Amino acid sequence: MTIKAVALLSGGLDSILAIRALQLQGIEIAAVNFRTQFVCCRETASQAAQMLGVPLSVLAADDSYLDVIRKPRFGYGRGVNPCVDCRIFMFVRAREVMDELGASFVVSGEVLGQRPMSQKRRDLMTIARHSGLEGRLLRPLSAKLLPATIAELRGEVDRNRLYDFTGRSRKGLIALAREFGFPDQDLPTPSTGCMLTQQSFAPRVFDLLRLDVDNNAWDFELLKVGRHVRFDAATKVVIGRKEAENEALRRLAAQSASKASAVLVPENFLGPTAMVVGPATEEAIDFAGGLILRFCRNDGTEPAQVAIQNSAGSELRAINRHELADAAATL
Repeated sequence: MTIKAVALLSGGLDSILAIRALQLQGIEIAAVNFRTQFVCCRETASQAAQMLGVPLSVLAADDSYLDVIRKPRFGYGRGVNPCVDCRIFMFVRAREVMDELGASFVVSGEVLGQRPMSQKRRDLMTIARHSGLEGRLLRPLSAKLLPATIAELRGEVDRNRLYDFTGRSRKGLIALAREFGFPDQDLPTPSTGCMLTQQSFAPRVFDLLRLDVDNNAWDFELLKVGRHVRFDAATKVVIGRKEAENEALRRLAAQSASKASAVLVPENFLGPTAMVVGPATEEAIDFAGGLILRFCRNDGTEPAQVAIQNSAGSELRAINRHELADAAATL
C-alpha cells in the first residue's frame, strides 16, 4: 500500500530536501504552496515542484488571514511577523488537504532552531498542537531531535533514514542536497521571504492597525506600494516612487474596494502620482500636491499643475512646494 503525505513546498532548500527524503522512502507526495500577499519569490515553488516531480496546489490566503496579522495569539517577531500564528494557519489548511486526499500526514521542511520566531522546540510543538496535527506533522530534517510521529511509530516512515539538523547553518543541508544528486546550480538561494519580517515595513502595518480599525484587504495591498506619509490621524498620502508604483496606485484607486478619496497626477511636468486615503480636505489635497513637488524633477520655471481625480470628477490645480513637516511622519 502506497503511503501518501501532503508537503508544504515554499521552493526553498529545506522544503525540497524534506520532500526528497520521503520520496526516497517511497512516500507519495502532494505538495501545497501557501501564498499570502506578503510573500516574495512566488515562482520558486512551481519550479521546485517540477524538479521534484510532484503535483502542486496553490492555497491562497483569504481575508481571514488578515486576522492573524491584526491580533496574533503568539505575538510578533522583530517586524510585524506573526510567524507562529501564520504557520498554524498554513498547517490548518494543509490538514484539510490531507483529509481530502486521504493522506496519512503532513510534511514540513522546518529545521529546529533555524528561525528564532517559529522554529524553537516549543514553537514547533505549539504549531503542531494548535493546527490539529499533533503526531501527524513530520519534519524530516530534524525528526531525530523531535518526538516520533504516528507515521514513524507505525513504520510507515523509517525514522533511521531521517535527519537531525539544527541551527541556521546551510552547510549540512547543501551537503545533503549534493548527496541527493541536486546540482549546485539548481539549489535555491535564501530568499527575502515575507515582507512582514522586514522591520522597515512594520511601521506601515502598525500605523494602519492603530488608526484604521476598519482596515481590509485593500488597505493591506496598498501598504506594499509607494511612500506613505501621514497627514493626520484620519488621512495619509501615498506617493509613487517609480512608474510601476504610479500605475499600481491608479489601479488600486479604481478598484471597487478602494478607499482613495483623491488621486493627483502631474499634468505639465514629470513626477509621482499621489493618492489621498481619508478625507480629501483642501488642506490634505494641498499637502499631497506639495509632496508631489517634493519628490519630482520640476525646475520651477513654470507653475506646476496636477490633475485631481475624486468623487466629484476631475480638475486641474496649481500646486506649491512643501517640505515634509516631520520626517517621522513618513512610514
